[in-house]
Amino acid sequence: MNEIMIRWIVIVAYFTVLLSFGLYQASKVKSSLDYNLSGRKLPGWVAALSERATAESAWCLIGFPGFAYAAGLVTLWTALGLFLGNVIAWCLIARRMRAEAERYDAQTYMDWISRRHGKSKVALWVRYMGGFIIVFMFSFYVKAQLVGGGTTFEMLFGMSPTIAILLLSAIVIPYAILGGFRSVTYTDIMQSVLMICALVITPIVGMVYLANAPVGTVFAHSVGDAIRMAGPEYGNAAAGFRGILGGFAIAGEFAWIIAYIGGLPHLATRFMSIRSDRDWRIGRNIACTWTFFGYAGAIMIGLVGLAMFGPANLENPEMVMPSVVLAVFPPVIAALIMAGVIAAVVSSADSMLIVTSTEFSENILKPYLRNKGKTLDAKKGLTVSRLVTVVAGIVAASLPFLIPGQLVHTIVSFAWAGIGNPFAVTACMTLFWSKFTGKAALWTMICGFSATVIWTLSPMNAMINARLVGVIPALIAAIVVTKLTWKTDACEARENEGTVTTAS
Repeated sequence: MNEIMIRWIVIVAYFTVLLSFGLYQASKVKSSLDYNLSGRKLPGWVAALSERATAESAWCLIGFPGFAYAAGLVTLWTALGLFLGNVIAWCLIARRMRAEAERYDAQTYMDWISRRHGKSKVALWVRYMGGFIIVFMFSFYVKAQLVGGGTTFEMLFGMSPTIAILLLSAIVIPYAILGGFRSVTYTDIMQSVLMICALVITPIVGMVYLANAPVGTVFAHSVGDAIRMAGPEYGNAAAGFRGILGGFAIAGEFAWIIAYIGGLPHLATRFMSIRSDRDWRIGRNIACTWTFFGYAGAIMIGLVGLAMFGPANLENPEMVMPSVVLAVFPPVIAALIMAGVIAAVVSSADSMLIVTSTEFSENILKPYLRNKGKTLDAKKGLTVSRLVTVVAGIVAASLPFLIPGQLVHTIVSFAWAGIGNPFAVTACMTLFWSKFTGKAALWTMICGFSATVIWTLSPMNAMINARLVGVIPALIAAIVVTKLTWKTDACEARENEGTVTTAS
């Protein structure tokens, strides 16, 4: 049996199990709350594994190792920012967000923010603006997953990326439509376990392979030698820049931390769905441990690839992980690990598809229908959610063809900043500043989103990344508009005025 056939057997078996389990979970969905948040009864360990699989996506197994292969040690700042961001999110944000979602009976991320500012004069516009940002930016996020999956299938099977993208869409969309959040989170368990195994095992086996490789068959016999031989820029933690530009380079990579602090709706919904505080503690411990080993493994895979193939010797740097896996493992194990790569694509694509459809359904379409005097019972509301998911799935599958090109790392970087900069500030201010108003929330989102998009399109983005720059206008808007409006627009401080002492 040849290697291509072995890969097909393993991949088909994996996805057969995945789809079967997803459809089984779909049979338990009875209402919009089940569809959007799994009835707010998610065990902590499920929430943690689902959050990790969703957060890391094709980026952690395709984009990040490719970045480490191409850029060297500057990726350490990216990993540090991401790791600390995830720890802060689980330790300081998750528990509060779970309680807030239950308190306001919120079913989506923007549903929580808009209900939290529900007495504001601009509450409806907060809902509309947030929904627009999520739908717009997540379209790029879903595109990144499908592009990553397409290039992986191309390498494994020689398959056209076009066919691969259509195949992945055919896998993701059906159980996302039927089971929504519940199907997605429970199938994420399998994907998350497979992903972390791939991230931990691959660099270990790769380093053993390097140490025992015959002379002349690899670029270097250790990661340290590879970094030294590849050139000074690979060992420079400032990406080769000096002085203030070096500082900006480091800050730009570390700025990945910003979005994690409450700014990622597809992760926040995992926090909102956790069953209890006890489950939150379990989830926190699992997620933080997974994050440490996951990011360390992703960097090491890229550097092992550097040692194997040498700098700039891969036509596509983001194929470094598949290249390493296929080089060091026997066919069956390699196919299973590559199923982990496909799992990363699927776990994020389905989650983002659900978030996109539910945010549009709950924050734009259903409010519009209510304003027109139309009411929806539980059954009709569930039907609307599923129909919106169908449309969102078709649009998502079309994007790689409508907007071709770009590396996974580049697309995710843009989407991460465009979502994280406006929402991280909005969420943190909503959670921790009692004077923060609905008008301030609206302008925070507008300024953070606009600044990020404009800066990304400018040539300055090559020197100072939009992940760092875009958050500044959001912070300024949050503080200035709050100071101007907290006495005239609804906020927690005014609601509690005269009964409790509020934070300033």
